[in-house]
Amino acid sequence: MLEAYERLKQLVEASQEDVAKAAGGNKAAGTRVRKAMQDIKSTAQDVRKKVLEVRSEPGPS
Repeated sequence: MLEAYERLKQLVEASQEDVAKAAGGNKAAGTRVRKAMQDIKSTAQDVRKKVLEVRSEPGPS
């Protein structure tokens, strides 16, 4: 689970510059941001699934 979360953080950090450029009107940066958001969404879903897996595992007795 931690690997997926770290990947999510990396994706968000990597898109930071393009988000700023897109906010300034750069259309190419906007396209890159949209693609990055799709990757972020997918990775966030992976983190969510892993959290549910951990939650549903039987705990120590």
